Amino acid sequence: MAFRQIRRFGDPILRMAAEPVTEFDQRLRTIVADLLDTVDAPGHAGVAAPQIGIGVRAFSYNVDGEIGYVINPELVELSEKTQDGYEACLSLPGLGFDTRRAQHAVVRGVDADNEPVTVSGSGLMARCLQHETDHLDGKVYIQRLDPQTRREAFRQVREQDWFWQQ
Repeated sequence: MAFRQIRRFGDPILRMAAEPVTEFDQRLRTIVADLLDTVDAPGHAGVAAPQIGIGVRAFSYNVDGEIGYVINPELVELSEKTQDGYEACLSLPGLGFDTRRAQHAVVRGVDADNEPVTVSGSGLMARCLQHETDHLDGKVYIQRLDPQTRREAFRQVREQDWFWQQ
């Protein structure tokens, strides 16, 4: 359908918990198509609906050639084993910080026909599933950083030209 503009950190929609999808209609199919078109761009591993200005629980992913989406996702499993690694966000362009996440994650939700969907993965896919689910809960990854790194992240955000042009 359409590549959508990404909302940047500071936009109020990124701080609000997204609403569960209750109507599986043409509007939802358009949202899913837009999420898939937007995540298909180079460098996009995941896009949550709030990042394109829509406050519903849905996200798309594009990790290692696997492209898909989940509606009403819930993290149902996180491994005790963790990974530390670079994480970035389309809503915070030009920034990235090491972030601790579970090494393996499982998300359950539904598709546009309200049929069950399960997505699981380790490494980058696990990071993506957790990152996008956070967006649906009104959180961005820099809120997960340790206090000292979080202060530095917020300092760097304030220095970005895009932050002051919203």
